[in-house]
Amino acid sequence: MASSINTPPSSADVTAKFWDDADRHLVRYSGAGRFTREIIDHAAGSFLFTEDGRRILDFTSGQMSSILGHSHPEIVATVKRQISSLDHLYSGMLSRPVVDLARRLAGTLPAQLEKALLLTTGAESNEAAIRMAKLVTGKHEIVSFARSWHGMTQAAANATYSSGRKGYGPTAPGNFAIPTPNPYRPDFTTPDGELDWRRQLDFSFELIDAQSTGSLAACIVEPILSSGGIIEPPPGYLAALKEKCRERGMLLILDEAQTGLCRTGNWYAFERDGVVPDILTLSKTLGAGLPLAAVITSAEIEREAHERGFLFFTTHVSDPLVAAVGNTVLDVLEREHMDARAAELGAFLRQGLDEIGERHDVVGDIRGRGLLVGLELVLDRETKQTSDALGAQVTQRCLELGLHMNIVQLPGMGGVFRIAPALTSTKDEISLGLAILDQAIGEVAPFHTTR
Repeated sequence: MASSINTPPSSADVTAKFWDDADRHLVRYSGAGRFTREIIDHAAGSFLFTEDGRRILDFTSGQMSSILGHSHPEIVATVKRQISSLDHLYSGMLSRPVVDLARRLAGTLPAQLEKALLLTTGAESNEAAIRMAKLVTGKHEIVSFARSWHGMTQAAANATYSSGRKGYGPTAPGNFAIPTPNPYRPDFTTPDGELDWRRQLDFSFELIDAQSTGSLAACIVEPILSSGGIIEPPPGYLAALKEKCRERGMLLILDEAQTGLCRTGNWYAFERDGVVPDILTLSKTLGAGLPLAAVITSAEIEREAHERGFLFFTTHVSDPLVAAVGNTVLDVLEREHMDARAAELGAFLRQGLDEIGERHDVVGDIRGRGLLVGLELVLDRETKQTSDALGAQVTQRCLELGLHMNIVQLPGMGGVFRIAPALTSTKDEISLGLAILDQAIGEVAPFHTTR
């Protein structure tokens, strides 16, 4: 009788088993419910590498976080060094990396922003900021944009309106949305059809005043709404918004999770507007891909919060490991003048996208700043008619060609690509991404019409 031979499973079988395990055992955490069908093995710089040997250009910097690219050698060295000496402490203890990072962050900001609380995620930092604002003002009502995304924890989710609100029961009372100032899809217009943001803002706060019980605590907004479709409020809007807050005794919280730390061509996006928030939140870019976030405020607000018994800490508050990484991120940003680099590369990226827009009628709008840019796809430039299918198919074709893109698809808007390459990207890498996007749109768009 012939002996049986144990043959190793084929690569196809191993891959199928991976996806079977993923589908069987992982909780799906987005509405789409489907993970990108690539098994990522490792990453370096601007590229991801799959188990089957494919190289994919990462045009989103991971989750818009890895501003220094993947596996940056200085970040790797810091993690190796720090984890071998001091990684985690009891929340009431301090280490040098934590104090150094708080001091150095203050040095990059206007003088009044000098007190920092170091956390791990953007949702955490927004949660802490909102909690602080409520305690300091003695009020509870929170205002945010109707296209906002501030996180999935309680107060942050209450202030998030772009998605994820249905089916979870009532939110906390006192959360209000105001219209997002979208120049491409204006609701209030001037006689020449442009966005009349001043009239829109006045109307917004007329509605807020009508609904408020007299307990307005804070307004939390992103200087550029990312998950909302890369929507940038016009110059002057943030200053006028802060005045609306001042008139009502509210604090202004700016969520710079994605815009902070050089991505927009300035160290902070609010610099363009000459506005200083009462509270600033950072995450994503601060850890360059590792979980690090911060709440930064004035000594006056911190003192008032402390005197009223401010309580917010987590298991990983002020952890030395990620604080050391944050210090290394600042080292690289400062030494390499990454704000200027983001402005230069952003101009190069924008020029390439403008050229794509000239070639393809489905490109409705290009917007953003520095290396945070949005490209909105439409079926018709005149009507701005949208198509979920168009964006999804362009995204899939890009992936097949070796480019990872992220598309935002919200009701009433077309598919908006969020383009956020690493600040360490080269012009050749950006050119590669532009070429693939150009090809993908060219191959997919002819099959979509306004019929």
